[in-house]
Amino acid sequence: MKIGIIGAGFVGRAVAKLAIKAGHQVMLSNSRGPQTLFSLRPMLGCEIGTTTEAALFGDIVVIAVPLTAIGQLPAEELAGKSLIEAVNYYPERDGQVPELDSQSTTTSEYLHSFLPLSHITKAFNAIQMTDLESDGLPAGDPARRALPLAGDDEATKRLVAGLYDEFGFDAFDAGALSEGWRFQRGMPCYCVRMTTTELKKAIENAQRPEPV
Repeated sequence: MKIGIIGAGFVGRAVAKLAIKAGHQVMLSNSRGPQTLFSLRPMLGCEIGTTTEAALFGDIVVIAVPLTAIGQLPAEELAGKSLIEAVNYYPERDGQVPELDSQSTTTSEYLHSFLPLSHITKAFNAIQMTDLESDGLPAGDPARRALPLAGDDEATKRLVAGLYDEFGFDAFDAGALSEGWRFQRGMPCYCVRMTTTELKKAIENAQRPEPV
């Protein structure tokens, strides 16, 4: 399928590399424009474009930008699209966001407030990108690492689970989009190698942090 990626940092490039290896077409973009990404086209074998072009290009679109950049996303072009939200909240980078500090919402729901017509699944946020590129194992391997996802749209979740599998990981469905806090930064399973059984236990036993 065609995968548009908005954000060309560590997350965007790692997902692009693995997606291309799996046979998908990829377009990378960032807020500074395609001229800043010209070296990635021959390096990764991807297309490059503006954020609007990447949104229109993708059958599914990966959002891999800092939280502060959410308001700059092309909402009109992303309406109706399946999105992978790989955003984590870092107050030291993003500044304080009262809604997130109070635990009244999650990063995924916060993004959804900017993109209410998009189908969002939280994924690819709870693994370091060096591990994403190196930890994949064939299906059925008892040591295969599991990765969580959460979302309200079943079709989008199936697409994401398929990508996890192609990249060498078992998918664990943590439930609705509102359950994404269970594998956000600071949670027991965040960026920790776990099998499906271990991840299921960590997700179920997660305790929501106290409001800041």
